[in-house]
Amino acid sequence: MTTASSNNVVWHQSQVDQDLRVKLFGQLPLTIWLTGLSASGKSTLAFALEHKLIHAQKPCYVLDGDNIRHGLNKDLGFSQNDRKENIRRIAEVAKLMNDAGLIVITAFISPFRSDREIAKSIIGADQFKEVYVNTSIQDCEARDPKGLYAKARAGSIKDFTGISAPYEAPDNPDLALNTAEFPLEQNLSRLLKLALVPVQAESCFMHKAS
Repeated sequence: MTTASSNNVVWHQSQVDQDLRVKLFGQLPLTIWLTGLSASGKSTLAFALEHKLIHAQKPCYVLDGDNIRHGLNKDLGFSQNDRKENIRRIAEVAKLMNDAGLIVITAFISPFRSDREIAKSIIGADQFKEVYVNTSIQDCEARDPKGLYAKARAGSIKDFTGISAPYEAPDNPDLALNTAEFPLEQNLSRLLKLALVPVQAESCFMHKAS
C-alpha cells in the first residue's frame, strides 16, 4: 500500500507566493478556530463573522462541523479516533485555503486539546487563532436547538461532549467569548479585531527569504 511519503508523490511548487496573495487581497490569511460545546454559539458566530468580512470585501469561508460531515467527513463517526481524523482533515483544508489567501473560520466542538494542537501544527502557529466559545453547559443545554442534550441524557447518543464525553477547554486561547452573557454584536466586534490584522503591522508572511 502506497502512502503520501512514497517516492512517487512529489510536491509541485506554485509560481504564486503568499506575498502576492496578501497584496492581492489586502489581508493576512488566518484560521479562526472556534471551539466550544454543542449549542455554545460557534456556528452563529462563524457565519455572522463571515457575513461581516465579506461585506468588508475580505475573502473568507466558514468550515462548519455539521456541514463538513455532510460531505468530506461523512464517513466518520464520533469516536475519539474519528474526531481526531475529523480535525486533521479540516486543518489540512484550512491550510490549503489559507495558502490561497483566504481567512478561514472553523466551527467545531474539537473537544481535545491534543487535536487542536495538531490542527495548529498543520495550519501553522502564526496563522492559527484559537477562540474559546466559553458558554456554560447549563446555557447550552437550555438552548438545545437540535435536541441533542435531551437525547444524550436519555442515553440514545453515546460519547456526547459535556455529558458522556469530556471537553478540554483551551488553556490560553487567543480570545474567549460567551454568547449567553454578551450580545452577538459585541462578540463579533472582538472577533473582527482578531481576524483583521493590519498587513503593514505583520511581517511573518512577507518576504520570508529576504
